[in-house]
Amino acid sequence: MNAMESRRFIRTTILCAGMLLLGLSGCAQQPSRGNDAPSSQVSSDEDDDATSPSSTGRSSRAEISSPVLPAQDLTESILYEFLLAEIAGQRGNVGLSAQAYHDLAKRTRDPRIARRATEVAVFARMNSIALESARIWHETDPRSASAAQALAGLLLGAGLFDEAYPQLRSMLAAPGGNPADSFLQLTRSLAGIRDKASGLQLIQKLAADHASLPQAHFAVAQAAYAAERDDLAIEEVRKAQDLRPEWESAVLFEAQILQRKSNPDAIDRLARYLKRYPNSRDIRMNYARALATEKRVAEARAEFQKLLSDFPTNTDVIYSAALLALQSNDYVSAEVNLRRLLELDYRDKNAVRIYLGQIAEDQGKFPEALRWYMEVESGEQYLPAQIRFAQALAKQGDVAGARSHLQKLALDNKEEQVPLMLAEAQILRQANQLNEAFQFLGKALEAQPENPDLLYDYGMLAERIDRLDILETSMRKVIEARPDYAHAYNALGYSFADRNIRLPEARDLIDKAIKLAPRDFAIIDSMGWVLYRLGEHIAAVKYLREAYAGQPDGEVAAHLGEALWASGDHAEAEKVWRDALQKNPKDEVLSKTLKRFLTQ
Repeated sequence: MNAMESRRFIRTTILCAGMLLLGLSGCAQQPSRGNDAPSSQVSSDEDDDATSPSSTGRSSRAEISSPVLPAQDLTESILYEFLLAEIAGQRGNVGLSAQAYHDLAKRTRDPRIARRATEVAVFARMNSIALESARIWHETDPRSASAAQALAGLLLGAGLFDEAYPQLRSMLAAPGGNPADSFLQLTRSLAGIRDKASGLQLIQKLAADHASLPQAHFAVAQAAYAAERDDLAIEEVRKAQDLRPEWESAVLFEAQILQRKSNPDAIDRLARYLKRYPNSRDIRMNYARALATEKRVAEARAEFQKLLSDFPTNTDVIYSAALLALQSNDYVSAEVNLRRLLELDYRDKNAVRIYLGQIAEDQGKFPEALRWYMEVESGEQYLPAQIRFAQALAKQGDVAGARSHLQKLALDNKEEQVPLMLAEAQILRQANQLNEAFQFLGKALEAQPENPDLLYDYGMLAERIDRLDILETSMRKVIEARPDYAHAYNALGYSFADRNIRLPEARDLIDKAIKLAPRDFAIIDSMGWVLYRLGEHIAAVKYLREAYAGQPDGEVAAHLGEALWASGDHAEAEKVWRDALQKNPKDEVLSKTLKRFLTQ
């Protein structure tokens, strides 16, 4: 296309796009009309509040007055850049669209274009361009609440707290504003920042002007908690409660802070609130769940019974009561409540069907379990249900049928092939076909040699058939691909510890794992076991007690008993072993440990 044809194309495009750009061309050449602007005019600030990813308050339906728009002609060059930006965005090239809109905003200084540039750049995650565009938007329309919110949010995201502070302070003090809501939204804006300490300092400075506002203290408490300043968080959330004693959110947050160190203290706080406000559903729900976490099952069930009595059709209450009953192996109550959810308007009936299948499976009612799993409809629960269907087939001895079912699913769901292959390997492993499982995953890795999930399971199978070389190679690759994969460090470290080899290296590996997942009881057990192997029996017992309290299975009991025995406490060791044997009579590690120590 030559220059003349190009100009003709642009002029033709102007005619075709006239309606689209009527607001831009018309308003750019007229003075502001305030609230009497015609409906065809493009508003500077719409009511969708979509621009700011981290708003600190809601804009009103209309700004105080319309912005003063620049007087400029709709030139071919401006139209070309406008169309380039829009068409690039429609074709999925949001990076080009954001850059084009930003260039146009700098050139025109039009607040509407600057807003659009900010929106597109935020969507494209081009944060520096979004921030520059938001600055232009705010400079050209300083009275726009949405522009101020967008700029403040982007400044926070960029860590420019000193520059954000005056913006936020002005917004909080704005006439007709709602500082209470603004503080609550501000904490959401700060949730994703890395520099938690600076975020806390910013909130404290802003809250200093609003000492009588409970939401200001609540915001400081949340920022302090994020910065791991729990003492300050407790102090501030209690100030919020002094100003607003009935505020459930503040009490729940205090319990969350307390729970980080002491679940009993959190339970006590919730109980005290319920004495004063016994009809609080959310507090009682959290109280019941906290009791269940502490294994105070009878008390937890009593609380859920109160909730079911007071809120018989509340699906969240019914669901929580069903899960507690399921955890307690009270299949009758669990099934009654789950079936009730199917009768009500519960949001995730597929999850309910999976739980009903699990109940039937646990009771050996495999045909019923298979029926429930097959009733799960399409959606995020569909593949988990199909995997459980295959596992139920395998438990009945039909390993070939289970594998065939999974292989057919893999052909129909190519993007889900890895989890389906892992499920097939697990079925072979549970059927004690370890070599077959190992070979199966080895073949799967030929097609996806760097897949960390396949590598992890392949390494774990290698450990089971005593191929420590392959275990180590696989776990090293997993760690390289996913440096935060705690269980890869743990698997390698535990394998060394269990074989009583390379113990200093094993300790280092498990130490890395426990730093990544400090509340994982399997990793805590590994730390206790490697300390036992290193002869640090007192420290080992401490870790193993914690692991056993959180995960009271046979293998952990075997480790705890052995460490207690080595530290000289034979009576307690025997008690731990015998109690665990009653609950886990088929545990191989526990049985072998008992034979080694109690048959001598």
